[in-house]
Amino acid sequence: MRNKLLRNNLKSARAKWGPEADPRLLQTLKAYTEDFRLSIPNGDLLLLDRHWYVTHAGLVGLANRNHCHGIIVEPSVEFSNPTSSRWAFKATVYKSAQCKGFVGYGDADPSNVSPLFHGAEMRVAETRAVNRALRKAYGIGICSVEELGSSPESRPSPPQAKELSLQRTNGKFATASASSSACTNSMPLWSSPTPSISAAPRPSAKPPASR
Repeated sequence: MRNKLLRNNLKSARAKWGPEADPRLLQTLKAYTEDFRLSIPNGDLLLLDRHWYVTHAGLVGLANRNHCHGIIVEPSVEFSNPTSSRWAFKATVYKSAQCKGFVGYGDADPSNVSPLFHGAEMRVAETRAVNRALRKAYGIGICSVEELGSSPESRPSPPQAKELSLQRTNGKFATASASSSACTNSMPLWSSPTPSISAAPRPSAKPPASR
């Protein structure tokens, strides 16, 4: 199966990027394919400016294949300022019930988000936090495309198209969206998260002062 995936990835890379996908980059692609089962046809990897980038879809797919136990996402109130559209989130990935958690932070504001996504900074920040936590948890050394700034060639697909909520049912994750799959738990923005595993109590997040 992995040989078939590698053939499909190499074929897709040459078809999409032609001479830009030189032998060095194809060798790197082979490693990502064998180690993480990332798929170019499925949108898991992108080649931009002769560098590979993993996508949000690729990361959550990897988490599902590895039976991710769950993700807690909570706002980082002290680094957020809704009046200026600046948001920051903290995401913690639990690979198993015994996992102590892998933490990642993500931020977004009009200065580091494509004009296409102005007004969606909160969702971009959340996606970036989840991506960083997943990259740490599963040893992905390349940046995710959603973490890039506002250069036109690096615009990812809208975060709202990739947003999902998961419900844990009978020890397995069931997606609340039919369009794709993920490994995140949905919760109200300012609620105090409660992990599905035993963990030290955490202070409740408080909403920012009303405008």
